[in-house]
Amino acid sequence: MVKWVLAALAALNVASFAAYGYDKKIAQRNGLRDDDVDKRRVSEKALFIWAALGPIGAVLGMKLWRHKTKHWYFVWGVPAILIAELALAAWWLFRYL
Repeated sequence: MVKWVLAALAALNVASFAAYGYDKKIAQRNGLRDDDVDKRRVSEKALFIWAALGPIGAVLGMKLWRHKTKHWYFVWGVPAILIAELALAAWWLFRYL
């Protein structure tokens, strides 16, 4: 059971990392002001959802791709999500195991 949970968490973090990389690639390839690009870009809402599902991948994606690092709500929000989820996991582990 634990192996399946860890595998799912790893997959979500890889997908989160990939979402940040994909959005950065599309932004660089076509420029930020092209209207057609916005249709293919990953929305900021979706990036935050990916950060909630895979926070480690999101933080690594922001750092490696240097993506969304000029937006304060990503710079503070994504690490805050990671810290909150780590605190919740630690609480759960100490409480129930």
